[in-house]
Order: sequence, then C-alpha cells, then structure tokens
Amino acid sequence: MEISVKNTEIKLFQGDITTLKVNAIVNAANSRFWMGGGVAGAIKRKGGSVIEKEAVAQGHKSVGEVVVTGAGNLSAKYVIHAVVMEQDLVTNGEIIGKATLNTLKKAEELGLGSLVFPAFGTGVGRFPFKECAKIMLKETFDFLRKGKDIKLKSITFALYDKPAFAAFKEEMGKLKER
Repeated sequence: MEISVKNTEIKLFQGDITTLKVNAIVNAANSRFWMGGGVAGAIKRKGGSVIEKEAVAQGHKSVGEVVVTGAGNLSAKYVIHAVVMEQDLVTNGEIIGKATLNTLKKAEELGLGSLVFPAFGTGVGRFPFKECAKIMLKETFDFLRKGKDIKLKSITFALYDKPAFAAFKEEMGKLKER
C-alpha cells in the first residue's frame, strides 16, 4: 500500500527491514543502545557490531531522542537510533510519538531522500501494533503536511509479520480517507 503526502510516498513493506535500499534505517533503540534482539539484533547481525559500538559511544540518551551512526555493511548510509525505551523495556504512546517526530526531523536535517521505520516498541516493549500504527502514521502525516521543502521523498514502514502489517495497513487506509 502507498499514499502520497505532498511530494513524499509513504509505503508499507512486510519483511526484513535490513533488505531495503534506503538512505537510513531506523532502529527502535533502548537508552543505552545495546543491540540484542528484534530489529536492533537484525541490524547488528547484517550491518556489523561497528553500528552498536558507534551508538553506545554516544552515551545514554533520554526516551524520544535520536542518534545517528554509520550503517556498517548495510546498503543504507546511516542508522538512526530512536530511543523508544529505557532499560526496563517499557514504552508508551507519548514516547513513540516523540521518537517518530525526532527521527523525521533528523532525517530532514541530514538531507535524506529515503528512510525506513520499524514498528516502534512492539517487540520487547509489547506495545500494541494498532496503537503504534496510529501514532507513527499520524506523526508522519502531520510532519509532511506541515513541512515546507521536505527532502524526504520516500518513507517506508517495514513490518516483519502479518499482524503488524495488517494494523499499519488498516490505519493507513483510515488516514487516506481523511
């Protein structure tokens, strides 16, 4: 499914986030940037431990903040690490919204043309797919609608499994109707 907002395509993809050819892959990070399982683990396995080392070297960050590293062996140029939880692995809608917005701002600051998001907080954070989709898509649509001279031409949401993909597809359909 695809929707255009101004000059930006918003797309959904079901599968492995690390396989996409984009300027930046977004990692749903913890505040210390340890990359164990889920999306972070997949990024580290395919991109190399250099990504984790670069992120950890930037120190502890608060929830909602982002840091940028190289992408190691991935085809992307950058990994944007969005802090969606502390070490307790708990997140909420406010944090997910803030992390989404700060990621988009950082992508614009870097002049990126494309980026791919995972579903923030839905793995170890156990945040519901449906709520995540609603928050992340709304933040993205609002950012694009309010923005001027947006450089991002492609924003993809990579959802690993069917329930996540279905939740984002349903929410995107609702936003398309507005």
